[in-house]
Amino acid sequence: QAILEAFDSHDRVHVVDFNLMQGLQWPALIQALALRPGGPPALRLTGIGPPSPDGRDALRDVGFRLAELARSVGVPFAFRGVAANRLDDVRPWMLQVSPGEAVAVNSVLQLHRLLGDQEDEGGAPRTSAIESVLGWIRGVRPKIVAVVEQEADHNKAAFLDRFTEALFYYSTMFDSLDGGGGRRRRHHMGMGPAVSAGERAAAEAYLQREICNIVCCEGAARVERHEPLARWRGRMGRAGFRPAHLGSNAFKQ
Repeated sequence: QAILEAFDSHDRVHVVDFNLMQGLQWPALIQALALRPGGPPALRLTGIGPPSPDGRDALRDVGFRLAELARSVGVPFAFRGVAANRLDDVRPWMLQVSPGEAVAVNSVLQLHRLLGDQEDEGGAPRTSAIESVLGWIRGVRPKIVAVVEQEADHNKAAFLDRFTEALFYYSTMFDSLDGGGGRRRRHHMGMGPAVSAGERAAAEAYLQREICNIVCCEGAARVERHEPLARWRGRMGRAGFRPAHLGSNAFKQ
């Protein structure tokens, strides 16, 4: 919704998604643009994701599906896939941002992976990956940068500090999953949505991988470096960004 509002009155719009996955986050935007008074804008989507291990172009496959949807609702659409293992491997020229486009950048649970050590192997300071990426994001002059990150404090040097923070944070997460079982029982009584056993198992496996990385890995291998909102606000401010006001529709969502 925030991206939709940022695109208001623009006839050429470009979304850069830092983690395209299956593209399930974009049909709602495409359909909303199709209903825009005065007609839909021309939409370009650049989806970033890791190279497929089997050699097929998974990003292109997602682009084809989204193009079919856009065509069915009358939204002019173009897609570009950028395969990269890390965001700091991406360069602005790969995005092919055109003059006159309104750009939106979408990052869901990706930027914390760039908060690695800021010294080279010899101990000399170097430009961090997060500074580099935020710099080129700023360079493409986006109308909005939508960032979703965990509200946690797992980017600590001392193992015991990380362990303690992770213990409390993930205890709450697993308690929430346990509550999902209660919702499943209430659903059978007609009292709410169900949480399937498969969804619970997938969530547990995902959280277990995060926990293992936080408490068992060091150096470049430790990528789950979650930080609290105050630290992100300061980092984004130093990079030249300012908080955007959420419209009433985005706030309700």
